[in-house]
Amino acid sequence: MPTPNIRDEFPILDHVQNGKKLVYLDNTATTHKPLCVIDRITEFYTHENATVHRGVYGLSQVATDNCEAVRTIAKDFINAMRDEEIIFVKGTTEAMNLIAKTYGKANLTKGSEILITEMEHHANIVPWQQIAEDTGATLKVCPINDKGELIVESFKSLLNENTKIVSFTHVSNVLGTINPIDRIISEAHKYGAVVLVDGAQASSHLKADMQKLNVDFYTTSAHKLCGPTGIGMLYGKKEWLEKLPPYQGGGEMIATVSFDKTTYADLPHKFEAGTPNIAGGIALKTAIDWINQIGLDNIVSY
Repeated sequence: MPTPNIRDEFPILDHVQNGKKLVYLDNTATTHKPLCVIDRITEFYTHENATVHRGVYGLSQVATDNCEAVRTIAKDFINAMRDEEIIFVKGTTEAMNLIAKTYGKANLTKGSEILITEMEHHANIVPWQQIAEDTGATLKVCPINDKGELIVESFKSLLNENTKIVSFTHVSNVLGTINPIDRIISEAHKYGAVVLVDGAQASSHLKADMQKLNVDFYTTSAHKLCGPTGIGMLYGKKEWLEKLPPYQGGGEMIATVSFDKTTYADLPHKFEAGTPNIAGGIALKTAIDWINQIGLDNIVSY
């Protein structure tokens, strides 16, 4: 349970630099970790370390159960409908690349349009530039005003029947702008466009409700949530995740393998090739529990 003085829960803030205790203001880049998250990583490697989904021995089954429990916690945190709609990735950047490559490969052609905004992180620019070059699609960019706010009327004017995907940030990592994502999602869906939201900066400050928003894809990173680096999650509507091709090949994402043909695992494992960041995922659960104990409403109020 968080202490009344939350600062005391972060060991790094006891470090002294230039004769004073550390003051850290770079949370848009990464957050520091409360002791409970650090301890959970240590606990895993000290007492529980084993690979997941592949072993019939006790340690492996405990690790598998703990790893899959994170999916349920993550689902509840963003109010997704199903556990299998949560895909574990390295972070928001990988999630953006996953959707750009899989959705783009399957759905974009010459004449298709991709719509992003001027306030996007590089992770929501470069993958779309790459897939536009690969497919012949056109990348369009909605401008912002002098206050750093999205010009909604310009956004609406850029939408048309050729718009196949709209990808934008929930909260800007540079400006702090909070976008009216419910309105943007609704406008994009009028044209049948798929919507991807970068929630990296929003998830530790704002409650995002996947079912209420009716968003197609939403991403976040654990290290922006007081959790470890190298782990994040991609939410996707089940109907879309079932349609998309796998992003990477290898262990865990297969059902059967022969030299003639490979069949793929069901969701969510179709998108989770290789040994996952097990310790990171388990510590993500601890971070989400810690955030929930404080309460997002209290964080927003503060």
